[in-house]
Amino acid sequence: MRPDALPFDLLIIGAGPAGLVAARAALAADARVALIEARRIGGNCLHEGCIPSKTLIRSAQLIAELRNAPNFGVDGVEVPADVDFEAVMTRVRRVRDRILRTDSPERLRAEGMALYAGRARFTGPDAVDVDGSRLRFGRALVATGSRPQLPDIEGLDDAGFLTSETVFDLTRLPPSLLVLGGGPLGCELAQAFQRFGCRTLICHSEPLFLPKEERDAAQMVSDALARDGVEIHLNCKVNAVRLEGGRKYVTMTTDGNLSTTVVDEILTGIGRLPAVQELDLEKAGVAYDAETGIRVDDFLRSSNPRIFAAGDVCLERAFTNMAEASARIAVCNALLRGRRRLSGLTVPWCTYTDPQVAHVGLYVRQARTQGIPIKTYTVPMHAVVRAITDGEEEGFVKIHVREGGDRILGATIVGRCAGELINMISLAMEAGVGLRRLARVVHAYPTQGEAVCQAARACELLLAPPSTMRVRKKA
Repeated sequence: MRPDALPFDLLIIGAGPAGLVAARAALAADARVALIEARRIGGNCLHEGCIPSKTLIRSAQLIAELRNAPNFGVDGVEVPADVDFEAVMTRVRRVRDRILRTDSPERLRAEGMALYAGRARFTGPDAVDVDGSRLRFGRALVATGSRPQLPDIEGLDDAGFLTSETVFDLTRLPPSLLVLGGGPLGCELAQAFQRFGCRTLICHSEPLFLPKEERDAAQMVSDALARDGVEIHLNCKVNAVRLEGGRKYVTMTTDGNLSTTVVDEILTGIGRLPAVQELDLEKAGVAYDAETGIRVDDFLRSSNPRIFAAGDVCLERAFTNMAEASARIAVCNALLRGRRRLSGLTVPWCTYTDPQVAHVGLYVRQARTQGIPIKTYTVPMHAVVRAITDGEEEGFVKIHVREGGDRILGATIVGRCAGELINMISLAMEAGVGLRRLARVVHAYPTQGEAVCQAARACELLLAPPSTMRVRKKA
């Protein structure tokens, strides 16, 4: 009997964050695992998303800090007039290659999984074809991730453009760049390229960047981009692009006003779509939508009970931590007869602009829509000693609790360390720890985490019974 004729306990399509986590979790359960990848192991996060973008952002942040050195009493710091962008991108690739070593094909095979390079297509409810090899499975997990969503703009294809899949292949800093889309990726890269010395414009169709975030948080990002010199176009629609003399002429309408700008490169960052094409999901009886992905229940099971999905291919929030967490749930439910629910997850996320914007749980607007009475405790970063000493006073901590109590419903943090601070709130929510209890946590001093403690103390004071606030009088 050929080895590929034996059914795998779990067959995984896609070796990105979700697929890799699922494969290792299944191996730990002593399952026979097949992992299939059509392109590159590591997926979008490693090659086109989190890892290269955060590496690039770190270099841009250093440049901004050097330029700001006189404000800290440090004179004579030489700020390069021309950034060695080729060296910056070499570092991006070096970091990416170093992390990739953890998930090399040799290492994955040594861990015990059967690794297949090729495109998988379902041939029935319990089998796939990978470039001519037929693989059967008891359970399958689709973790193919997502792909960039491309805008429909006249002349854009002919003029040429960059996406998250190609922008990190640049070796020369473009003199000018137009970023289409004011979501997390668009804002992050617009700020970074501007700091490198590239004339950067950002065009967003809505009145504020980061439309899913709190309005005051989004406004702080907009203000930060403007201070860095990014040319901002909100309520803007790009009508057409034409290539002339090696440069791109872009016609756009902003608040009803027609204008034309000339740039060297265009980067699209308007969003992502689930990678469901060419899987022949119909043959497996798996329901899906081209825009929202594979339809799964709260247990991440598709319309075919043998087949599960995890990560960007089926979830609204396209985050690496969400992909990995959902993969663990899917493996537990697929192989161990678990009943873990996606809705039970507490997942924070962060946009790594400067300042960062981090969030977990409910937004105020969501609580109001659901009829949940809410109380918000806000601490501005300029009231936090460590933020003052670090010169990082921009931002705030907002923690939402149910009115009349201290159960944490959600939080938004804006600041240089927002991505780190949000983890404390996530831990409290997952552990069922109320905001008042956080007032008892003693932090190292001084740290920016004191902002969370200040919010907790305000909650403690507000909810304290009047009798505990009275001073005992001497007899």
